[in-house]
Amino acid sequence: MKLSEQEIERRKSLEALRALGIDPYPAEGYEVTATAAEIKRDFDPEKNNFQDVRLAGRIMSRRIMGKAAFAELQDSTGRIQLYLNRNNLAQGDDYTLFEEVFKKNTDIGDIIGVRGEVFVTKTGEITVRVKSMKFLAKALRPLPIVKVDEEGNVHDAFSNPELRYRQRYVDLIVNPEVREKFRKRSMMIRTMRKFMEDAGYLEVETPILQPMYGGAAARPFKTHHNTLDTTLYLRIANELYLKRLIVGGYDGVFEFAKDFRNEGMSRFHNPEFTLMELYVAYKDVYWLMDFTERMLEQTALALHGTTKVKVGEHEIDFKAPYKRYTMFEAIKEYTGVDISEMDEAGLRETARQLDVPIDDTMGKGKLIDEIFGEKVESHLIQPTFITDYPIEMSPLAKKHRSRPGLVERFELICNSKEIANAFTELNDPIDQRERFEEQLRLGRRGDEEAMQLDEDFLRALEYGMPPTAGIGIGIDRLAMIMTDSPSIQEVIFFPQMRPEK
Repeated sequence: MKLSEQEIERRKSLEALRALGIDPYPAEGYEVTATAAEIKRDFDPEKNNFQDVRLAGRIMSRRIMGKAAFAELQDSTGRIQLYLNRNNLAQGDDYTLFEEVFKKNTDIGDIIGVRGEVFVTKTGEITVRVKSMKFLAKALRPLPIVKVDEEGNVHDAFSNPELRYRQRYVDLIVNPEVREKFRKRSMMIRTMRKFMEDAGYLEVETPILQPMYGGAAARPFKTHHNTLDTTLYLRIANELYLKRLIVGGYDGVFEFAKDFRNEGMSRFHNPEFTLMELYVAYKDVYWLMDFTERMLEQTALALHGTTKVKVGEHEIDFKAPYKRYTMFEAIKEYTGVDISEMDEAGLRETARQLDVPIDDTMGKGKLIDEIFGEKVESHLIQPTFITDYPIEMSPLAKKHRSRPGLVERFELICNSKEIANAFTELNDPIDQRERFEEQLRLGRRGDEEAMQLDEDFLRALEYGMPPTAGIGIGIDRLAMIMTDSPSIQEVIFFPQMRPEK
């Protein structure tokens, strides 16, 4: 491994610390009694509080001024200024701790623990006067430094997206807004979880390795189990297992699941993603629209204090109710073409006239989906329910109670992308078998996303599943909206990347 000049100098500092009898990587922990945020929020000079505090964090800047120095310490809550004076830190008569340790062998990025008292400088900045310091971890690589020019413009030395995603640990150190984005993602999930728990539903876990993939139209990742000598798949959805639990007698179950789809990558797609799925017995898709509106409204309020969320150039309002279109209504609204009575040949000709890319493997469902995706989705900025999908597009959804050829399904589109998909679930095992068989026919035509026929799931349905409403919400896409992030890689800690050169 070739080292840079800075890395060579840091290794020299490492050895100098050891020569001074200082362990740069001590085994014992460090007791922290306050955080940067707590001190800056609660310190009161009149009360003279925080007079014996212990903090730990990373040195982000330092200024040496003869016998004294200022430094900036960053912990998980923010930054706070440190004041170090040679006399306060004296060890015997040689001032070793200040002169040899802090001045000569401490670098930006090093992790230290400090003990001291809080005061306010003449310039009004809350500061910790350090009385003792302990090395906790020596940083052998220099951090990229954020620079601000005379006009106040920020020039971030670590703004390249590929580097940021590959080295998320550095991104989190130098870009505090990134840490805040993931804090909001966590709060979003916590709010949704509480909303469902308060409704009486049970959080569960289902298999990631599955002998048969299903629950969505997608290509799976495949692996082999040596002991069982069998092919297994990483789940593309958890739907079929959750519906087995409804058969088993639970009234409502949900799961925040890692799912995997062996498909293309884009700013809206990562091969590993998080999906929340909820299934509730004795409910239908119309009840679920109201439930979803309330949950997302409450989530926006928890994160932002308002239902209105700024996303790029748009302001998206999650206040219920949301606009509702049938799929055919939406296509007619934005293309002027009524496709509701068209057969496959008519759909192909319409797609060509509308310049929608298609291929010979696509059946009616895929053709309709492509027309909708190309010509309608981009217009749907505010949360919008698209309902009443053609039966060919929805092999797991119940036939519409009053409209032949359609199913009871909705997708929730927001900021031009699907963030949720929901059905009144198909619970007729004979109908479900016929739908699976149609998927097999599509697979033989070359559709790599066609579903498999799952005999065990059909057996479960034959024991009887009550009327059920089910929904899947894309957590990563929802987080993109809730944190105003233009790419899915921004809201996944460690997104999949091409191999590093």
